[in-house]
Amino acid sequence: MTPESPVPYRLTRVGVVMTPEPGNADEAEGVLNPASGRGPDGELYLLPRLVAEGNVSRVGLARVVVEDGVPVAVEREGVVLQPDRGWERGADNAGTEDPRTTWIAALGLHVMTYVAYGPLGPRTAVAVSEDLRDWRRLGPVLFRYQDDLDTDLNLFHNKDTVFFPETVTAPDGSEAFAVLHRPMWDLGETKPGQGVRVPAGIEDERQSIWISYVPVASVRENLANLALWEQHRFVAGPAFPFEAVKIGGGPPPLRIPEGWLVLHHGVTGVIDSAFSQQQKVNYAAGALILDADDPSRVIARTPEPLLAPETDDERSGIVPNVVFPTAIEEIDGRHFVFYGMADSKIGVALLERTD
Repeated sequence: MTPESPVPYRLTRVGVVMTPEPGNADEAEGVLNPASGRGPDGELYLLPRLVAEGNVSRVGLARVVVEDGVPVAVEREGVVLQPDRGWERGADNAGTEDPRTTWIAALGLHVMTYVAYGPLGPRTAVAVSEDLRDWRRLGPVLFRYQDDLDTDLNLFHNKDTVFFPETVTAPDGSEAFAVLHRPMWDLGETKPGQGVRVPAGIEDERQSIWISYVPVASVRENLANLALWEQHRFVAGPAFPFEAVKIGGGPPPLRIPEGWLVLHHGVTGVIDSAFSQQQKVNYAAGALILDADDPSRVIARTPEPLLAPETDDERSGIVPNVVFPTAIEEIDGRHFVFYGMADSKIGVALLERTD
Protein backbone atom coordinates (compact mmCIF):
# COMPACT_ATOMS: atom_id res chain seq x y z
CA MET A 1 0.00 0.00 0.00
CA THR A 2 0.96 3.62 -0.48
CA PRO A 3 -0.41 6.73 1.28
CA GLU A 4 -2.59 7.35 -1.77
CA SER A 5 -3.94 3.81 -2.08
CA PRO A 6 -7.50 2.97 -1.12
CA VAL A 7 -8.07 1.68 2.39
CA PRO A 8 -9.75 -1.76 2.24
CA TYR A 9 -12.81 -0.75 4.27
CA ARG A 10 -16.24 0.71 3.64
CA LEU A 11 -18.96 2.27 5.77
CA THR A 12 -22.63 1.44 5.20
CA ARG A 13 -25.41 3.36 6.92
CA VAL A 14 -27.53 1.41 9.38
CA GLY A 15 -29.77 4.10 10.84
CA VAL A 16 -30.31 6.65 13.59
CA VAL A 17 -29.85 5.46 17.18
CA MET A 18 -30.43 8.64 19.19
CA THR A 19 -32.39 11.85 18.68
CA PRO A 20 -33.06 14.73 21.10
CA GLU A 21 -35.68 13.88 23.71
CA PRO A 22 -38.65 16.26 23.58
CA GLY A 23 -38.83 18.39 26.70
CA ASN A 24 -35.31 17.46 27.88
CA ALA A 25 -33.56 20.79 28.48
CA ASP A 26 -30.13 19.12 28.40
CA GLU A 27 -30.79 18.12 24.77
CA ALA A 28 -32.45 21.31 23.49
CA GLU A 29 -29.71 21.87 20.88
CA GLY A 30 -28.91 18.28 20.00
CA VAL A 31 -27.36 14.93 20.90
CA LEU A 32 -24.20 14.17 18.98
CA ASN A 33 -20.60 12.98 18.72
CA PRO A 34 -20.68 10.11 21.26
CA ALA A 35 -17.94 8.17 22.96
CA SER A 36 -18.60 4.51 23.74
CA GLY A 37 -17.56 1.58 25.89
CA ARG A 38 -18.53 -1.68 27.55
CA GLY A 39 -19.61 -1.42 31.16
CA PRO A 40 -18.78 -3.94 33.90
CA ASP A 41 -22.18 -5.49 33.15
CA GLY A 42 -21.05 -6.30 29.59
CA GLU A 43 -23.57 -3.89 28.11
CA LEU A 44 -22.61 -1.42 25.38
CA TYR A 45 -23.00 2.24 26.26
CA LEU A 46 -22.76 5.52 24.41
CA LEU A 47 -21.54 8.68 26.10
CA PRO A 48 -23.22 11.29 23.89
CA ARG A 49 -22.57 15.00 23.90
CA LEU A 50 -25.80 16.59 25.12
CA VAL A 51 -26.21 20.23 24.13
CA ALA A 52 -28.48 22.54 26.11
CA GLU A 53 -29.66 26.00 25.11
CA GLY A 54 -26.77 28.39 24.63
CA ASN A 55 -24.47 25.64 23.31
CA VAL A 56 -23.70 24.32 26.80
CA SER A 57 -22.58 20.70 26.56
CA ARG A 58 -22.62 17.79 29.01
CA VAL A 59 -21.65 14.14 28.63
CA GLY A 60 -24.47 11.67 29.07
CA LEU A 61 -24.70 7.90 29.41
CA ALA A 62 -27.06 5.76 27.35
CA ARG A 63 -27.31 1.98 27.04
CA VAL A 64 -27.37 0.80 23.43
CA VAL A 65 -30.35 -1.34 22.47
CA VAL A 66 -29.24 -4.12 20.11
CA GLU A 67 -31.66 -6.18 18.03
CA ASP A 68 -30.45 -9.08 15.87
CA GLY A 69 -26.87 -7.89 16.27
CA VAL A 70 -27.63 -4.32 15.16
CA PRO A 71 -27.77 -1.18 17.36
CA VAL A 72 -31.20 0.39 16.93
CA ALA A 73 -31.83 2.74 19.88
CA VAL A 74 -30.64 3.83 23.32
CA GLU A 75 -31.97 3.99 26.87
CA ARG A 76 -30.85 7.12 28.70
CA GLU A 77 -29.15 6.79 32.09
CA GLY A 78 -28.38 10.39 32.96
CA VAL A 79 -25.41 12.76 32.88
CA VAL A 80 -21.91 11.63 33.90
CA LEU A 81 -19.80 14.74 33.23
CA GLN A 82 -20.80 18.39 33.14
CA PRO A 83 -18.93 21.71 33.18
CA ASP A 84 -18.87 22.28 36.92
CA ARG A 85 -15.15 23.05 37.24
CA GLY A 86 -13.94 26.63 36.92
CA TRP A 87 -11.67 25.84 33.97
CA GLU A 88 -14.62 24.27 32.09
CA ARG A 89 -16.67 27.48 32.21
CA GLY A 90 -16.27 31.03 30.95
CA ALA A 91 -18.19 34.21 31.67
CA ASP A 92 -20.77 33.42 28.98
CA ASN A 93 -19.87 29.88 27.86
CA ALA A 94 -19.37 26.41 29.30
CA GLY A 95 -18.98 22.88 28.09
CA THR A 96 -17.64 19.36 28.40
CA GLU A 97 -17.73 18.48 24.72
CA ASP A 98 -17.01 15.75 22.15
CA PRO A 99 -15.78 12.95 24.44
CA ARG A 100 -13.73 10.07 23.08
CA THR A 101 -13.25 7.06 25.35
CA THR A 102 -10.68 4.30 24.96
CA TRP A 103 -10.57 1.13 27.04
CA ILE A 104 -6.88 0.70 27.88
CA ALA A 105 -6.50 -2.84 29.20
CA ALA A 106 -3.00 -2.15 30.53
CA LEU A 107 -4.58 0.31 32.98
CA GLY A 108 -7.90 -1.44 33.48
CA LEU A 109 -9.55 1.91 32.80
CA HIS A 110 -11.68 3.77 30.33
CA VAL A 111 -9.70 6.88 29.40
CA MET A 112 -11.74 9.85 28.20
CA THR A 113 -10.44 12.85 26.34
CA TYR A 114 -12.88 15.73 26.05
CA VAL A 115 -13.00 19.41 25.18
CA ALA A 116 -13.32 21.71 28.17
CA TYR A 117 -14.87 24.90 26.84
CA GLY A 118 -13.53 27.29 29.43
CA PRO A 119 -12.56 30.95 29.89
CA LEU A 120 -10.03 31.00 27.02
CA GLY A 121 -11.88 28.65 24.67
CA PRO A 122 -11.56 24.91 23.99
CA ARG A 123 -8.89 22.93 25.80
CA THR A 124 -8.31 19.18 25.85
CA ALA A 125 -8.78 17.42 29.18
CA VAL A 126 -8.51 13.84 30.45
CA ALA A 127 -10.69 11.80 32.80
CA VAL A 128 -10.69 8.11 33.77
CA SER A 129 -13.31 5.62 34.93
CA GLU A 130 -13.67 1.95 35.79
CA ASP A 131 -17.38 1.78 34.99
CA LEU A 132 -18.24 4.65 32.56
CA ARG A 133 -20.38 6.26 35.28
CA ASP A 134 -18.00 7.76 37.81
CA TRP A 135 -15.26 9.84 36.19
CA ARG A 136 -12.11 11.14 37.85
CA ARG A 137 -10.75 14.26 36.19
CA LEU A 138 -6.99 14.31 35.61
CA GLY A 139 -7.25 17.90 34.43
CA PRO A 140 -6.32 19.86 31.33
CA VAL A 141 -3.62 18.40 29.11
CA LEU A 142 -0.13 19.84 29.39
CA PHE A 143 2.24 19.54 26.43
CA ARG A 144 5.87 19.08 27.41
CA TYR A 145 8.09 21.66 25.74
CA GLN A 146 9.90 20.45 22.60
CA ASP A 147 12.60 22.84 21.42
CA ASP A 148 12.74 21.70 17.78
CA LEU A 149 9.13 22.88 17.27
CA ASP A 150 10.09 26.44 18.27
CA THR A 151 6.72 26.90 19.96
CA ASP A 152 4.73 25.95 23.04
CA LEU A 153 1.80 23.70 22.16
CA ASN A 154 0.07 24.86 25.35
CA LEU A 155 -0.59 28.19 23.62
CA PHE A 156 -3.02 26.64 21.16
CA HIS A 157 -6.57 25.38 21.36
CA ASN A 158 -6.78 21.66 20.67
CA LYS A 159 -9.58 19.23 19.79
CA ASP A 160 -10.28 15.75 18.34
CA THR A 161 -8.07 13.95 20.84
CA VAL A 162 -8.17 10.19 21.35
CA PHE A 163 -5.93 7.55 22.93
CA PHE A 164 -4.78 4.33 21.28
CA PRO A 165 -6.03 1.19 23.10
CA GLU A 166 -2.59 -0.46 23.29
CA THR A 167 0.87 0.75 24.16
CA VAL A 168 3.28 1.56 21.34
CA THR A 169 6.96 2.40 21.00
CA ALA A 170 7.60 6.13 21.36
CA PRO A 171 10.21 7.96 19.25
CA ASP A 172 12.69 7.70 22.14
CA GLY A 173 12.26 3.90 22.19
CA SER A 174 10.24 3.74 25.41
CA GLU A 175 6.93 1.93 25.88
CA ALA A 176 4.24 4.58 25.78
CA PHE A 177 0.58 5.37 25.51
CA ALA A 178 -0.12 7.29 22.31
CA VAL A 179 -2.75 9.93 21.63
CA LEU A 180 -3.93 11.73 18.51
CA HIS A 181 -4.89 15.41 18.63
CA ARG A 182 -5.57 18.45 16.42
CA PRO A 183 -3.84 21.71 17.36
CA MET A 184 -5.49 24.93 16.15
CA TRP A 185 -2.76 27.35 15.07
CA ASP A 186 -4.70 30.64 14.99
CA LEU A 187 -3.71 32.48 18.17
CA GLY A 188 -5.94 35.32 17.03
CA GLU A 189 -8.86 33.32 18.44
CA THR A 190 -7.37 33.90 21.90
CA LYS A 191 -5.60 37.22 21.44
CA PRO A 192 -6.76 39.25 18.43
CA GLY A 193 -3.97 40.28 16.12
CA GLN A 194 -1.61 37.40 16.86
CA GLY A 195 -2.62 35.42 13.77
CA VAL A 196 -1.52 31.94 12.76
CA ARG A 197 1.69 30.57 14.30
CA VAL A 198 2.74 27.13 13.04
CA PRO A 199 5.61 25.13 14.56
CA ALA A 200 9.03 25.04 12.95
CA GLY A 201 9.13 22.75 9.93
CA ILE A 202 5.38 22.98 9.28
CA GLU A 203 4.47 24.80 6.08
CA ASP A 204 0.72 24.10 5.90
CA GLU A 205 -1.23 26.15 8.44
CA ARG A 206 -4.40 24.08 8.05
CA GLN A 207 -5.44 22.07 11.10
CA SER A 208 -4.07 18.53 10.96
CA ILE A 209 -3.68 15.34 12.98
CA TRP A 210 -0.74 15.12 15.37
CA ILE A 211 0.42 12.41 17.77
CA SER A 212 1.95 12.66 21.23
CA TYR A 213 3.12 10.07 23.74
CA VAL A 214 2.96 9.36 27.47
CA PRO A 215 5.66 7.03 28.85
CA VAL A 216 4.12 4.01 30.57
CA ALA A 217 6.67 4.29 33.37
CA SER A 218 5.50 7.80 34.23
CA VAL A 219 1.86 6.71 34.40
CA ARG A 220 2.79 3.82 36.70
CA GLU A 221 4.34 6.39 39.01
CA ASN A 222 1.35 8.73 38.87
CA LEU A 223 -1.87 8.21 36.93
CA ALA A 224 -2.22 11.98 36.55
CA ASN A 225 0.69 11.88 34.10
CA LEU A 226 -1.79 10.63 31.48
CA ALA A 227 -2.47 14.33 31.00
CA LEU A 228 1.22 15.18 30.44
CA TRP A 229 2.03 14.61 26.76
CA GLU A 230 5.42 14.65 25.04
CA GLN A 231 7.37 13.73 21.86
CA HIS A 232 4.94 15.52 19.54
CA ARG A 233 4.85 14.59 15.84
CA PHE A 234 2.83 15.64 12.78
CA VAL A 235 0.86 12.70 11.36
CA ALA A 236 -1.37 13.85 8.50
CA GLY A 237 -2.82 17.01 7.03
CA PRO A 238 -5.43 17.75 4.37
CA ALA A 239 -4.49 15.99 1.13
CA PHE A 240 -7.68 15.41 -0.88
CA PRO A 241 -10.64 17.57 -1.94
CA PHE A 242 -13.04 16.28 0.73
CA GLU A 243 -10.65 17.48 3.47
CA ALA A 244 -9.49 20.74 1.91
CA VAL A 245 -10.10 22.92 4.99
CA LYS A 246 -8.91 20.63 7.80
CA ILE A 247 -8.91 17.08 9.14
CA GLY A 248 -9.31 15.68 12.64
CA GLY A 249 -9.26 12.29 14.33
CA GLY A 250 -12.34 10.27 15.17
CA PRO A 251 -12.84 7.05 17.18
CA PRO A 252 -10.03 5.23 18.99
CA PRO A 253 -7.67 3.65 16.45
CA LEU A 254 -8.60 0.07 15.56
CA ARG A 255 -5.87 -2.56 15.24
CA ILE A 256 -6.09 -4.30 11.85
CA PRO A 257 -3.65 -6.60 9.97
CA GLU A 258 -2.09 -3.65 8.13
CA GLY A 259 -1.55 -1.47 11.21
CA TRP A 260 -3.88 1.01 12.90
CA LEU A 261 -7.12 2.06 11.21
CA VAL A 262 -7.97 5.67 12.05
CA LEU A 263 -11.33 7.01 10.95
CA HIS A 264 -11.23 10.78 10.62
CA HIS A 265 -13.32 13.69 9.41
CA GLY A 266 -12.44 15.94 6.51
CA VAL A 267 -13.91 19.41 6.14
CA THR A 268 -14.71 21.61 3.15
CA GLY A 269 -16.52 24.93 2.90
CA VAL A 270 -16.05 28.13 4.89
CA ILE A 271 -15.48 28.39 8.65
CA ASP A 272 -16.84 31.72 9.86
CA SER A 273 -15.53 31.55 13.44
CA ALA A 274 -13.65 28.72 15.07
CA PHE A 275 -16.02 28.35 18.02
CA SER A 276 -19.43 29.08 16.48
CA GLN A 277 -21.99 26.60 15.17
CA GLN A 278 -21.03 26.60 11.50
CA GLN A 279 -23.50 26.91 8.61
CA LYS A 280 -21.23 26.78 5.53
CA VAL A 281 -19.22 23.59 6.01
CA ASN A 282 -19.31 19.95 4.95
CA TYR A 283 -17.92 17.19 7.20
CA ALA A 284 -17.28 13.74 5.72
CA ALA A 285 -15.65 10.58 7.11
CA GLY A 286 -12.40 9.21 5.70
CA ALA A 287 -9.73 6.83 6.94
CA LEU A 288 -5.99 6.49 7.46
CA ILE A 289 -3.90 3.42 8.14
CA LEU A 290 -0.96 4.09 10.45
CA ASP A 291 2.11 1.92 10.75
CA ALA A 292 1.83 -0.57 13.62
CA ASP A 293 5.39 0.03 14.82
CA ASP A 294 5.47 3.78 14.16
CA PRO A 295 1.94 5.24 14.38
CA SER A 296 3.22 8.65 13.31
CA ARG A 297 3.70 7.21 9.81
CA VAL A 298 0.77 7.02 7.37
CA ILE A 299 0.87 3.98 5.08
CA ALA A 300 -2.51 4.41 3.38
CA ARG A 301 -5.43 6.83 3.26
CA THR A 302 -8.74 7.28 1.48
CA PRO A 303 -8.74 9.74 -1.44
CA GLU A 304 -12.55 9.85 -1.26
CA PRO A 305 -14.80 9.86 1.81
CA LEU A 306 -16.15 6.59 3.18
CA LEU A 307 -19.30 8.39 4.28
CA ALA A 308 -20.50 11.87 3.32
CA PRO A 309 -23.67 13.80 4.25
CA GLU A 310 -26.48 12.52 2.04
CA THR A 311 -29.54 11.79 4.18
CA ASP A 312 -31.89 14.42 5.60
CA ASP A 313 -30.60 13.65 9.11
CA GLU A 314 -27.03 14.38 7.98
CA ARG A 315 -27.84 17.43 5.88
CA SER A 316 -30.28 19.28 8.13
CA GLY A 317 -29.63 20.27 11.73
CA ILE A 318 -27.83 22.64 14.08
CA VAL A 319 -24.78 22.45 11.79
CA PRO A 320 -25.93 21.21 8.37
CA ASN A 321 -24.01 18.68 6.28
CA VAL A 322 -22.08 16.83 8.96
CA VAL A 323 -20.92 13.22 9.29
CA PHE A 324 -18.63 13.14 12.35
CA PRO A 325 -17.40 9.66 13.47
CA THR A 326 -16.38 9.42 17.12
CA ALA A 327 -16.89 5.84 18.36
CA ILE A 328 -16.42 2.29 17.13
CA GLU A 329 -17.57 -0.92 18.80
CA GLU A 330 -17.69 -4.63 17.99
CA ILE A 331 -21.09 -6.31 18.23
CA ASP A 332 -21.36 -10.04 17.48
CA GLY A 333 -18.15 -10.01 15.47
CA ARG A 334 -18.97 -6.92 13.41
CA HIS A 335 -17.74 -3.36 13.89
CA PHE A 336 -20.17 -0.47 14.04
CA VAL A 337 -19.24 3.21 13.88
CA PHE A 338 -21.29 5.80 15.75
CA TYR A 339 -21.27 9.32 14.37
CA GLY A 340 -22.76 12.76 14.82
CA MET A 341 -25.37 13.78 12.24
CA ALA A 342 -25.56 17.53 11.52
CA ASP A 343 -24.68 18.24 15.17
CA SER A 344 -28.21 17.12 16.07
CA LYS A 345 -28.56 13.31 16.15
CA ILE A 346 -26.46 10.15 16.38
CA GLY A 347 -26.23 7.66 13.55
CA VAL A 348 -24.57 4.28 13.15
CA ALA A 349 -22.81 2.67 10.19
CA LEU A 350 -21.38 -0.79 9.58
CA LEU A 351 -17.62 -0.98 9.01
CA GLU A 352 -16.62 -3.81 6.66
CA ARG A 353 -13.54 -4.91 4.76
CA THR A 354 -13.76 -4.73 0.99
CA ASP A 355 -11.18 -7.39 0.12
